[in-house]
Amino acid sequence: MQKDYKGPVEYSLEIAIEKIVGLLKEDYGISKRAIALLLLQDEEEIKALVREKETEALSKIEAIIEEISAHYIHPLTYELALERQAQVRQIISKAVTVKQEKVSIREKISRLSMNPITGLPLVLFVLYWGLYKFVGEFGAGTVVDFLEGTIFAQYINPFITNLFVRLLPWEILQDLFVGEYGVMTLGFRYAVALILPIVTFFFIFFSIIEDIGYLPRLAMLLDRTFKKIGLSGRAVIPMVLGFGCATMAVMVTRTLATKRERIIATILLALAVPCSAQLGVILALLEGNLPGMLIWAGVVGLVFLFIGYLTAKILPGERPSFYMEVPPLRWPKIGNVLTKTYVRVKWYFKEILPLFLLASVFIWLGKLTHLFDLVINLLRKPVEAIGLPHQASKIFLFGFFRRDYGAAGLYDLNKQGILTGLQLVVACVALTLFLPCIAQFLMTTRERGWKVGLGISAFILFFSFGVAYILNLLLSNLGVVL
Repeated sequence: MQKDYKGPVEYSLEIAIEKIVGLLKEDYGISKRAIALLLLQDEEEIKALVREKETEALSKIEAIIEEISAHYIHPLTYELALERQAQVRQIISKAVTVKQEKVSIREKISRLSMNPITGLPLVLFVLYWGLYKFVGEFGAGTVVDFLEGTIFAQYINPFITNLFVRLLPWEILQDLFVGEYGVMTLGFRYAVALILPIVTFFFIFFSIIEDIGYLPRLAMLLDRTFKKIGLSGRAVIPMVLGFGCATMAVMVTRTLATKRERIIATILLALAVPCSAQLGVILALLEGNLPGMLIWAGVVGLVFLFIGYLTAKILPGERPSFYMEVPPLRWPKIGNVLTKTYVRVKWYFKEILPLFLLASVFIWLGKLTHLFDLVINLLRKPVEAIGLPHQASKIFLFGFFRRDYGAAGLYDLNKQGILTGLQLVVACVALTLFLPCIAQFLMTTRERGWKVGLGISAFILFFSFGVAYILNLLLSNLGVVL
């Protein structure tokens, strides 16, 4: 029989630990003190083991834990970690003599990246050169213009159209493949010419900052701000991932400590975090229009902070706690960046291409059954209310199939010269805040439940048009020309 003992760390919870140890009668193969500490830290496997061996004891232990938790602000896991850290520092101070050495350049950069005074300009620098210049201007601008305007418009689309017209004598089937919303001329073109280059360049950028070790530093930098909106610095990870694919980001919210944090993060991902493809198209549309770009970014940023702050005030629950290991900064390894980018693009493209083709089929069926026209007519009044032409109704319907599909529709609409500069900015804001795509909606309902998923979607539907209406009214009355 193993003998229980007090370890080298004396916790402030010793009385609770002793009470729990006293209730444990069975043999667990490790010290009962260790079992008590794991129970205090809410380890599910240990709870299940104790429940199996001595059910009555577990209910009494849970009562003890609930009583002791009421005396602490943070979760007991966090409190125990702080006490262990204090003990470690005390041991180190007695056993180790630290020789003052010159701080390396990497360490100086690391500290600067986590200091609010120097860290925030660095974030803006990274966003400008990474997202705007590299992903937006080069990826969504130069590369997309070449693929979409030259390769597809001049060579692929005419060839495919002539081929299907010759092979299929029935006009109804021609429309399915090469019509206005055809599988090949719209779905395949959007997926390959518009979306693929944008997500590729985003994932290159994301893999570089991930491999450098910048993300944990960004989490530390934004922790204080995020706490104002009910989140911790750890939420930076799903938020940044949301700029790649919000569906994947919703799944990653599992890593957040509390249910309250997970709900807040899910709302913000659905409302104010555009995916890489949508973001890239919007950056390309607003390229060279700095006032429009600033208005769009300012409105979306304010919505993110305001809704986060409001939700944090309304939703009950624990305040978030945060601690994270910060790895050393290093130069990115080309092999790592290329491998990560390849795996992510492969996963994204395998998901996106079938959905784009399927969306074209749904739209074709909707046109045949007139359901498509019915939904567009329902959207026409809200769209015209925010100052947009009625043709813009279809981009919101596209956006429901996939956010990036809607952004690609906006790209086509703007290319036709239908939108003014002001209307383009309003449309970009409305589309960014509009309903999450079907894939993200299904992931949200799976992670948070149907009630929460439907509630979030209903709120976003009305809120997005409300913000766009106010923005259009404000800009029009002020006589802003963009």
